[in-house]
Amino acid sequence: MPGNIRSVSFVWLVLVCLLFCSRLTSVGAAPICANAQAGCHVLSLANLFDRVIQHSARTHGISNDLHYEFEQYFLPSKNHIARVSRNCHTSSILTPNGKENAQRMAREELTEVILKLLVAWRDPLWHFHQSMAHHHDFNNFSSNKALEMSDMVHELRKGVEKVAEKMQVLGIISNTVSSLASPEASLPSDSAEWRLMKDYDLLYCFRRDSNKVQNYLKILKCRIVPEHGC
Repeated sequence: MPGNIRSVSFVWLVLVCLLFCSRLTSVGAAPICANAQAGCHVLSLANLFDRVIQHSARTHGISNDLHYEFEQYFLPSKNHIARVSRNCHTSSILTPNGKENAQRMAREELTEVILKLLVAWRDPLWHFHQSMAHHHDFNNFSSNKALEMSDMVHELRKGVEKVAEKMQVLGIISNTVSSLASPEASLPSDSAEWRLMKDYDLLYCFRRDSNKVQNYLKILKCRIVPEHGC
C-alpha cells in the first residue's frame, strides 16, 4: 500500500511539473511587443535596443565572412579587387558621416535613416542568395549564409520598428517616422539600381551599410538610455 501511494504521488508530481513547464514554454514563446498587448512580452526600451544591437552585430559579422569568402572564390587577383565599383545603390540615402554628425541628428531622423537602409537591402539580399545558389564553385555553406543574412535583415528591420514604436509610446520621438508607417514609400526612385551591380559590389556595399546600422543603433541607444551600458 505505501508503495502504491508513493507511485501515485510520483505520477502526480510529474504531471504538475509537466503542466508548469508547458506554461513556461508558452510564455517563452510569446512574441515581443513594444507596448502592453495580450499574449506578448513587454520589454524595456533598453532591452529592445540591446536585442537589435546584438542582432545587427551578428548580421555585420556574417557580411564580413561572406565578403572574405567571396574574395577567395571569385577575386583571387588583388588588382581585380582594386578595380571594382564602389557606387552603392543606397548612396542616395543621406547618412551622417562620422559619430559626431550622427549624434547631432534628431532622433527621428537617425531612426528613419536606419530603417531606410534596412528596407533598401530587402530585395537585393534575396536576389544575391539566388545568385549564389547558381554558383557551383561557391559552397552550400556560404550560400546558406547568404540566405541567413537576408532573413536576419528582415528580422532586424522588425526589431528596429519595435524600438521606434516603443520610443513613440514613451514620447521620446514623434509619430512622424515615415519609414515605420510605410517603409517602401521612403525608398529613392532609383532604388532598383542594385540590379546593375555585380555580386561583389553588392556584398561590399552591404558590409558597409550593415556597419553603419550597427553604429547608428549604438549611438541612438546611448543618447536615449545612456545609463544602460554606454
